[in-house]
Amino acid sequence: MNKIIIFAITSFLTLFTFVPSTQAAEKIKIGWVFAMANAPVLIAQDKGYFKDEGIEVEVISFTSGPIVHQALAAGELDMAYIGSPPVYHWYSRGLKSRILAKVNYGQAAVISLKDSGINSLKDLKGKKLAGVRKGSGMDVLLRGYVLGEAAKLKPDKDVQIVPMPSGNMGPSVESKVVDAAFIWEPFTAQFLLRGKTQVIFDMNKAVPKYPWYIVMAMPDTLKNKRSAVVKVLRAHIRAVKYLNSSPNAGNDIIAKAFRMETVIDGSGTKHPGVAVVRHARARLGWEYELKKQDVAFIQRLMNYSYSLGYIKKKLDANELIDRSLMKEAMK
Repeated sequence: MNKIIIFAITSFLTLFTFVPSTQAAEKIKIGWVFAMANAPVLIAQDKGYFKDEGIEVEVISFTSGPIVHQALAAGELDMAYIGSPPVYHWYSRGLKSRILAKVNYGQAAVISLKDSGINSLKDLKGKKLAGVRKGSGMDVLLRGYVLGEAAKLKPDKDVQIVPMPSGNMGPSVESKVVDAAFIWEPFTAQFLLRGKTQVIFDMNKAVPKYPWYIVMAMPDTLKNKRSAVVKVLRAHIRAVKYLNSSPNAGNDIIAKAFRMETVIDGSGTKHPGVAVVRHARARLGWEYELKKQDVAFIQRLMNYSYSLGYIKKKLDANELIDRSLMKEAMK
């Protein structure tokens, strides 16, 4: 009789014993423009920071902003590491995504041959300058700030802008197809290390720590996956802090991801990929929090886009920027 009672009690307790949940990890798809400045997403993936946050993240690289836009508009991505101009350009056309965090500062520069006689932006008048596709994010920066504001030159009138892929810019300067190039890292570092070119304008010196790449998210993602987005931002913060922990932190990961080849200078000295990354970091760095001055610069970019006719109405940067999730991630 006692055995029957004990068995009954044991069965009853087993029935109501708490069993831990085996809930699946939240899933997020992140697209990113394949650029060295977007290194934090590489670091977060390589070092396992996303996994540490308990989220399953698929990171997909793209060669340009327009292709990222197609994936976002098709619902194939939740978030993206991308330049701010494409985001507000799309916003003006109906894609109401939000900018959540800063990724980098710096990266852009104008280079020329050392013996070309072109030693400043004013020397570009009447010259050919390698640039990017008209209407793209970097084109906004080139036409709006570099030429229009800093150089006081009129694009297409005072300077002939020759659009070309970034990989062709340095060789075109060296072979004198163009007189100068508006270029970015790591291409700038690669050609400076070769020894034939010079920087005549460093964007980061002109506007210290100006924001370029940002983290953005789609409206449905913010609505339905807010907790996962905050976790992505926590991993992003951790990645930026890691990169900033020393001048060499993450250089091997970056060099490997971008398959950076050894650069040989005029004296025959070899500069391996990690040396190229270290050199590039003289003009490039990483931050995660969008501060007032960052918002003000994004507003300037919006104003350039409007004056250039790339967007049809004026925008307020505060409409697009949501800093509440980053504040939550920083707690």
